[in-house]
Amino acid sequence: MENQELIKQVTEKANKWLTPAYDAETQAAIKKMLESEDKTELIESFYKDLEFGTGGLRGIMGVGSNRMNIYTVGAATQGLSNYLNANFKDLPQISVVIGHDCRNNSRKFAEISANIFSANGIKVYLFEALRPTPEISFAIRELKCQSGIILTASHNPKEYNGYKAYWDDGAQVLAPHDTGIIDEVNKIANASDIKFEGSPALIEVIGEKVDELFLNAVKTVSLNPEAIKRQHDMKIVYTPIHGTGITLVPRALKMWGFTNIINVPEQDVISGDFPTVKSPNPEEPAALSMAIEKAKATDAELVMASDPDADRVGIACKNEKGEWVLINGNQTCMMYLYYILTQYKALGKIKGNEFCVKTIVTTELIKKIADKNNVEMLDCYTGFKWIAREIRILEGKKKYIGGGEESYGFLAADFVRDKDAVSACCLIAEIAAWAKDNGKSLYELLKDIYVEYGFSKEKGISVVKPGKSGADEIKQMMTNFRANPPKEIAGSKVVCTKDYQTLKQTDAAGKVTDLDMPDTSNVLQYFTEDETKVSVRPSGTEPKIKFYVEVKGELCCRENYDVANAAADVKIQAVLKSLGV
Repeated sequence: MENQELIKQVTEKANKWLTPAYDAETQAAIKKMLESEDKTELIESFYKDLEFGTGGLRGIMGVGSNRMNIYTVGAATQGLSNYLNANFKDLPQISVVIGHDCRNNSRKFAEISANIFSANGIKVYLFEALRPTPEISFAIRELKCQSGIILTASHNPKEYNGYKAYWDDGAQVLAPHDTGIIDEVNKIANASDIKFEGSPALIEVIGEKVDELFLNAVKTVSLNPEAIKRQHDMKIVYTPIHGTGITLVPRALKMWGFTNIINVPEQDVISGDFPTVKSPNPEEPAALSMAIEKAKATDAELVMASDPDADRVGIACKNEKGEWVLINGNQTCMMYLYYILTQYKALGKIKGNEFCVKTIVTTELIKKIADKNNVEMLDCYTGFKWIAREIRILEGKKKYIGGGEESYGFLAADFVRDKDAVSACCLIAEIAAWAKDNGKSLYELLKDIYVEYGFSKEKGISVVKPGKSGADEIKQMMTNFRANPPKEIAGSKVVCTKDYQTLKQTDAAGKVTDLDMPDTSNVLQYFTEDETKVSVRPSGTEPKIKFYVEVKGELCCRENYDVANAAADVKIQAVLKSLGV
């Protein structure tokens, strides 16, 4: 039986959009939904409001309160404008940067947002066309703005769009401003509260000048230009997967000195439909398949793919048999930090005040690398806004030299305060050139790092539990883990449990100590005697619970890599079985 109460609620809500405050096209679409016998679309579009959360907005594009459209984007921008005007009222001129990616409607949403900011007396620097997310972060800092936004849904499917909000340090908004902005956005009752009529005098279109400044900053990340000179013609395949990377990544690689960049013409086409891939996510092997085919055809040595807003990069390289192998996010993060520390040491740049940052679910192996090189490694929550927070706290006191997360994001320098695929692409190309300069492939370098620092393997598992019943089940799973924490995992004793919701850490003897974190988070971690690490957390955006497993192994030489890898797979399965996953 249909839920008549729900249909009544969404109908009442939809009727509120049939006023002159909403355009004719929107009203026509809503009337069509209301008149249809099948109420599925009406319910999906109006059963809730698209929530402006701590990361901004993200949702399917379409008409309705639960969709990305000019009114939900408009409410977000009006709320942010109100918050900026209240917080920076003593400034003679408040200013913001606006950028957007390749997605359908991204330019439209960016221009509408520019009009709303300017209608509220705020100066707008609007990029002339699509640009990578890291450049927006850079521009906020460079132009000394108080905030900025980018219209992007990162690597989500083509039906989605999103809205990320940044603060004056170029980082995504954190407390107390995140909740303050959310409160202001929630006060926008309907479209009549939004000032859509822009002030052109307050909108300045920017582009090439900022591009040059950004690319010059990216060039400073290079640590061994001599290795690039010697290996400049190394064949590199790069694909932007139809996104913003095409605007700057090939240019940046050429500035660094690479002269043999091979593109994938079909994927250089800017398109919000992402016609050549099912998902524009460089974490998924299929997203790199065309680039790998191009690499095979051209006998290239490295493949790189950035996601639509060019803040994350996926890579592939050849193994000793000439087969193409995907390198995961933990491995790339490890190679980045290993290389940076190796070069800093060789150049005599380690002064004792350097620090790196990783997220709590990222491999512990990179902490070993940092420790062995006497560089501080900090842990933070998942998400680059937390890495940016550590940079901000230590600014002027210590030197940031790199940070990353297992989900394919890395930031090599602090002129950007979000993950940056532009500098990351250039840096991984330099690492490959340096490895070649030293007579080894990138894959052999990865193995050598394992031999020197110890072998580990990581695996992420997402258990999907859709609907309200699924949400209840996930909640119960977390409750059960807290009430009955495992005493052993895959035959190894649990020696430490961390609960980031209570901010308490419990050792094997039952001794409880405090965890020093900026906020609570619904994450549990278990560490065992044999150095297995398990992290459990519900997804904040999807109906799933995530398990991150890291196991240690033995690797005495490169030749034993396959054996160590296979043994780690067996161990991971044992861990998952003992957790009931």
